[in-house]
Amino acid sequence: MVLNRLREDVRTALAKDPAATSAVTVALLYPGLHAVWGYRIAHWLWDRGNTFAARALSQLVRLLTGVEIHPAADIGRRLFIDHGASVVVGETADIGDDVLMYHGVTLGGDSMRREKRHPTLEDGVTVGANATLLGAITVGENASVGAGSVVVDDVPAGTTVAGSPAKPVSGTGSDRVTEDCSPE
Repeated sequence: MVLNRLREDVRTALAKDPAATSAVTVALLYPGLHAVWGYRIAHWLWDRGNTFAARALSQLVRLLTGVEIHPAADIGRRLFIDHGASVVVGETADIGDDVLMYHGVTLGGDSMRREKRHPTLEDGVTVGANATLLGAITVGENASVGAGSVVVDDVPAGTTVAGSPAKPVSGTGSDRVTEDCSPE
């Protein structure tokens, strides 16, 4: 089971990163992938009440990869964090399956209360470089967020948003947002 999940993560990186040249390279040298693997262990500890160990591990992973994922966040399968630098995923964030995030993405909170305060990314979402998503918002299935965007409202499924504050630029979801896109 675990080995199959690791292989699945490597295959995802190979499929989503045109610069990926081999499974060995991906497995050994991709910090976004290492951050997800570290998160999975920390989340396992968190779910079993070992919150201190989970937080300690998440901070070690942050130090080594530059990616901070709170161990209480819920993350689905095949998350790929391309470049893996300066990504922050908050405590109550929910990330679905087959999500692609680029460097500098923040899934941040907008409340000091102990409640759902971080974004939900549904299946197939793409989030461009340096995008900031704040609050208990939902980014719908197969939606895209442009690089540098600030998202504070829900994004409907299949919609591409860009800018600060983010506004829809496409309703088809077919225009996949990459790290090279600029907000309008």
